[in-house]
Amino acid sequence: MNARRQPEKAEQFRKLHGGPRILALPNAWDVASARILEEAGYPAIATSSAGIAFSLGYPDGQRISKDEMLDVVARIANAVRVPVTADMESGYGTTIRDLAETAKAVIAAGAIGMNLEDVNGDEESSQVSLSLQVEKIRAIRETASAAGVPLVLNARTDIYLMPIGEAATRFERTVERLRAYHQAGADCVFAPGVSSRDTIAKLVKAIAAPLNILISPACPSLTEMEKIGVARVSAGSAVMRATLGLVRRIGREWMEAGTCASLFDGAIPFADVNRMMGRQTC
Repeated sequence: MNARRQPEKAEQFRKLHGGPRILALPNAWDVASARILEEAGYPAIATSSAGIAFSLGYPDGQRISKDEMLDVVARIANAVRVPVTADMESGYGTTIRDLAETAKAVIAAGAIGMNLEDVNGDEESSQVSLSLQVEKIRAIRETASAAGVPLVLNARTDIYLMPIGEAATRFERTVERLRAYHQAGADCVFAPGVSSRDTIAKLVKAIAAPLNILISPACPSLTEMEKIGVARVSAGSAVMRATLGLVRRIGREWMEAGTCASLFDGAIPFADVNRMMGRQTC
């Protein structure tokens, strides 16, 4: 990554959240998947923290180290021409200072954006207090500003995904948190686990900030979400898991049927992959 171009790429990425088209990001987990998505025409690459963790033999949930995560982010950022935003889970630390250091490391890795969750573990009791999460977001914003790279921050709440607290109050608590995150400096806010068209539409109106939705089988189509004002849609680890599903189908077919149709159906030709990997970034 050319450091002089990072601020330009950050602004380029920020503008993609303003429409008119929805920003669709099928998350990558390594250089090959990132280059495939770039060549398919995507204007930016978002990493999947779970996808990267799985590919290196870790479960999701910050079991992978920050350095190992950022090593992959850096490889991706150096391999593609488009902006790269890094999913950094809950920031690999619990203090304001930790989050400032993580923001510096994300910028050093060549990324121009960052996802930040508001839970530190697998239990709802691990949700970070609203006031502390706001301070973390402010620290990231101040750190990025001092570094001269306007890092595009996507602040996430797991109230629906985990889920956290009483169902009857989830909407109001989600709105409260995402409004506060936006006011603290988040460029985009993220509500994974929401799939109802009506709830998504209500969130768009109530938050009045670029909203990111995690795609699922229960979600409206991307076209429909664009119509109701969703700014960004991501896939999380779904693309990586779909790829693993293909590996499992190939393995079972070989083992159980002694055939190999699934191995070659839709495979990218060797020459195409070799060309992509040999391509110069600049």
